Amino acid sequence: MILAAGLGTRLQHFTKNKPKALVEIKGKTLLEKSIEKLIRFGVDDIIINIHHFASQIIDFVNTHSFSARISFSDESECLLDTGGGLKKAASFFNDKQSFFLYNVDIISDIDLNKMYQYHLQQKSLATLAVKNRKTQRYLLFDNNMRLCGRYNTKTEEKTLLFEKELNYKQFAFSGIHVISPEIFTLMPQENIFSITDLYLQLATNHLINGYDHSDDFWMDMGKIQSLEDIEKTNFI
Repeated sequence: MILAAGLGTRLQHFTKNKPKALVEIKGKTLLEKSIEKLIRFGVDDIIINIHHFASQIIDFVNTHSFSARISFSDESECLLDTGGGLKKAASFFNDKQSFFLYNVDIISDIDLNKMYQYHLQQKSLATLAVKNRKTQRYLLFDNNMRLCGRYNTKTEEKTLLFEKELNYKQFAFSGIHVISPEIFTLMPQENIFSITDLYLQLATNHLINGYDHSDDFWMDMGKIQSLEDIEKTNFI
């Protein structure tokens, strides 16, 4: 699933007349790059959640040829946040296989096959791609890369799920998940919620791991500065 329903407010004028997913970098839209990334690693069935300028995304997909079946989860009436967006699309994931959840504004050379295999080997409920980089909001992991809390450097709010003296590591989340379908049986009754908040609620009784890809290229294209910076790199 590609998360593409966001308003893209950080991109200001770039998203005044189009969705963030259709912002272009190096001649291709973010959506196109996300789809091609997933296809390159063997994904052949994709659902995209849509809200902001939803019809433009539908038109874009319908006028381009991709070697994967693509469908949509329409959130035009109400934006459901990341967890709610996934919950609305639950019927799409009926093959009992673990799946990717991928933010449309992420550019990375992460090896998705290695991440997927790691998820299966660990038998995790969810595996989160994480990176050793500076951010305001960190996820905390123990020495086995099990999720054990989070820390906000701006508010100095820290949540630890296990022992207070736990020797944890802090990583920044990369916006790429591998999730086991069991997650749908553990979701709350409400329809609007953050998937990260859900992970933190479930991590005390379920295995949620971090996948460290600190050596990989990664950029958050949801910021204007990133759109300028990516043009100076060799990333295609």
